Amino acid sequence: MAEDLPGNTDIPAAPVALASRTPHVPAERLVAEMVPPPRFSTVSFDNYIPDPGQPSQATAVKELAAFATSVGGGPGAAEPRRRSWFRREPRPTAPRGPRGMYLDGGYGVGKTHLLASLWHATPGAPEKKAFGTFVELTNLVGALGFQQTVQTLSGHRLLCIDEFELDDPGDTVLVSSLLGKLVDAGVALAATSNTLPGKLGEGRFAAADFLREIQGLSAHFRALRIDGEDYRHRGLPKAPAPYSDEAVTRVAHRTPDASLDDFPTLLEHLSRVHPSRYGAMCDGIHAVCLTGVGPVPDQSTALRLVVLADRLYDREVPVLASGVPFDRLFSEEMLQGGYRKKYFRAISRLTALARDAGRLTEQPGD
Repeated sequence: MAEDLPGNTDIPAAPVALASRTPHVPAERLVAEMVPPPRFSTVSFDNYIPDPGQPSQATAVKELAAFATSVGGGPGAAEPRRRSWFRREPRPTAPRGPRGMYLDGGYGVGKTHLLASLWHATPGAPEKKAFGTFVELTNLVGALGFQQTVQTLSGHRLLCIDEFELDDPGDTVLVSSLLGKLVDAGVALAATSNTLPGKLGEGRFAAADFLREIQGLSAHFRALRIDGEDYRHRGLPKAPAPYSDEAVTRVAHRTPDASLDDFPTLLEHLSRVHPSRYGAMCDGIHAVCLTGVGPVPDQSTALRLVVLADRLYDREVPVLASGVPFDRLFSEEMLQGGYRKKYFRAISRLTALARDAGRLTEQPGD
């Protein structure tokens, strides 16, 4: 049952609507923003708290800390040689064996925390390390072009790819080719996903070519299994019940830098904005208020909502909503299909943000 709030008639100017925003994002911004998101800007191996009942978590911390040192080169690492215009320099040889670590585990076991910790712990200037989601990486290729992306990232020491999810064979071939060239250039790789590298395509596509691409890509990584439960709900109360439309609207009007959208209208708007712009669409927004939340109508809409949920979670933007609870956004068919792990991740993250939004309802005088 939707929860209402005590009245407050002092309503300031109307909040902004996300559905009114269609930002333009220059390619330069896409590259500059390839760093851990605000939620993970201060994480480290030290403040990752392994579950005592899951030894694989503590093992992962040790393995990744050692990997960070090896990627950074340590004190004895050779400095890059200056290019000579009068003689041909031999091409550096990429180290033998896997050049990457692959963090495999369910949603909420702290994979992104560990991946961001690896980025922070690896010695080197921030501009020599890149961090982004799989979607952001494919968006970067779309913005810069394949060759320019290879050139841009080849000078990096480390590329971290979060939520490595392959949605179609085209993206698989694209990223396989990109990572292969980066490995040849000596770039170290690290990635997270909810499945082992050799099984990413399982349950989605049966094409032999697609599976072959997956197998070739998995050879670049050493897999680290991370077991555990979703920490966002470990020992925490259930997500709060949705509020009434009136309560959500009232909070949106009295909360600085809040947005207010009708959920179906926002979903329709997302279909007209490229997912690479969803982060920019949330610029300056400190709270998202949604009325009329209901089950998403189709898979394309659901996948766009997953991207928006990721961007809001990255930015720690609380979400206050009316309508159905977030665990009823996706149909049973969706939750049993090939993208189920994306949907479970979105539910987990939106539930955490809904819990954060509880403080928005606490105002003196209510």
